[in-house]
Amino acid sequence: MKPPPQLTVAQRKAAGLKAVAARRDRAMVKNQIAEGSISVFDLFLDTRDSVLRMKLVEALMAVPGIGERRLEAIMAKTGISKSRRIGGVGRKQIEQLREEFVLMKTPPKQGKLMVVSGPSGVGKSTITNKLKSDPRFWVSISATTRQKRQGEVSDVDYKFVSNEAFIKMIDDNEFLEWAEFTGAKYGTPAKPVFEALANGLNVVLEIELNGARQVRKNAPEALLVFIEPPSWQELENRLTNRGTESVESTQLRLARAKEELKAASEFDFVLVNTQVEQVVNELVSLALRS
Repeated sequence: MKPPPQLTVAQRKAAGLKAVAARRDRAMVKNQIAEGSISVFDLFLDTRDSVLRMKLVEALMAVPGIGERRLEAIMAKTGISKSRRIGGVGRKQIEQLREEFVLMKTPPKQGKLMVVSGPSGVGKSTITNKLKSDPRFWVSISATTRQKRQGEVSDVDYKFVSNEAFIKMIDDNEFLEWAEFTGAKYGTPAKPVFEALANGLNVVLEIELNGARQVRKNAPEALLVFIEPPSWQELENRLTNRGTESVESTQLRLARAKEELKAASEFDFVLVNTQVEQVVNELVSLALRS
């Protein structure tokens, strides 16, 4: 392999000054976008190499009103790669971006609040995880006092908190709903739910029966969906074979599952989890109904 060229002291100094100037240009551009004196679309006409080599996502994140979630939605709808630089955005992509900015000026339609419930082992997590990649949906992350299982990630699978912290959240009225199950507490923080709904996202809560009943009381407009197993034997096999619980905990979950299945009639819709993709498609259809 040919060794990289050796730069002289003067060349290294010049390269360093150029890098500093480029960072200064990009910082100035982002400040101007944030202040409203220029728009992202002005950058596509800029001739400075420092600006043309700037990543589009950096410029978009400087736009007031665009956060991580909205950025994800914009990039998904336009099909523009997150690694794309200003100088590499094509004419058609620029037009798609303009359309998204026009839509941004119109307040988004309030999203739907959907509750997905059902007995342990029925596949609720598998189903709701499929919706996380859909930019029209936001899956709420529950807070819990239970111990983290192998492979779980904090603030991705659950917000793991101490019992004391959970009780304080109850006292501060921070939960849309909360319940205790097999010795652990679970709850849905209300603030991020209402923020996502206001941004036009369909919010999915994956919660147990008691929590679903609380949501029905606190948010009567919510759509409640109950997930049933194909058969009792199938559910029993799933709980027994997944190996994440003690024998005692598994028996408690099976006993509770029998009671939860009796409550299916309380829900707006009942879906049988024979095939995950089919249930996901049915949930999407329910959310997008006018």
